[in-house]
Amino acid sequence: MKYPRYWTVVFLLIVTAILLHTRGDRDNVPPSEPLSQMPETIGVWTAKDLPMQDDVLAILGKGDFLNRIYTPAPVSTTASPTPGSSAPISLFIGYFASQRTGQSIHSPQNCLPGAGWTFESKRYTHLTAADGKVYLVGEYLISNGANRQFVLYWYQAHGRSIANEYSAKIHMITDAIRLNRTDGAIVRVITPVFQTESVDDARQRVVQFTSQMAPFLPRFIPN
Repeated sequence: MKYPRYWTVVFLLIVTAILLHTRGDRDNVPPSEPLSQMPETIGVWTAKDLPMQDDVLAILGKGDFLNRIYTPAPVSTTASPTPGSSAPISLFIGYFASQRTGQSIHSPQNCLPGAGWTFESKRYTHLTAADGKVYLVGEYLISNGANRQFVLYWYQAHGRSIANEYSAKIHMITDAIRLNRTDGAIVRVITPVFQTESVDDARQRVVQFTSQMAPFLPRFIPN
């Protein structure tokens, strides 16, 4: 027997397809910059682009994707390095100008378990960006054997941040009706949790990076 949440997703997709069909075959898509223009230097972190394999791109569908590793500047030799001071930050953003054709944003809660990761903890919380804007995000601690990672992600659409995938679907349906828009994105930030540091240390690292990165998002994800 399928889980209730499975049928909830199926129902939402069916309703979305019907409603979008009645609105025509073209979305109202505001202009935006390509994600490749995201600054390569954010705070103390400098980026390196990671290529995405063709089979992964085929699963994701038609969209604009950013897949980067940001690493902090080396610690001064006169200062004592702290646990995690050289830890990288992984940033993935997937922006879909239209979800009208049935393709939709993939939830990490579906993808990560398939890659062998399990969720140790999860919660929704608010994050205040450097420009003062508040984002509703999901925070997750995941593990795969001895490896642990701290994950922060949310869905972004039309100036709105959404932590829950089902709420994101509902908002997409209502915006399709009101605005004739189905564009949206997922923003995911990950850092490893080293054995020499606490989970809170890793969380603070992700929050600090994300608060400095988030003000750039409206350039690539239209409000």
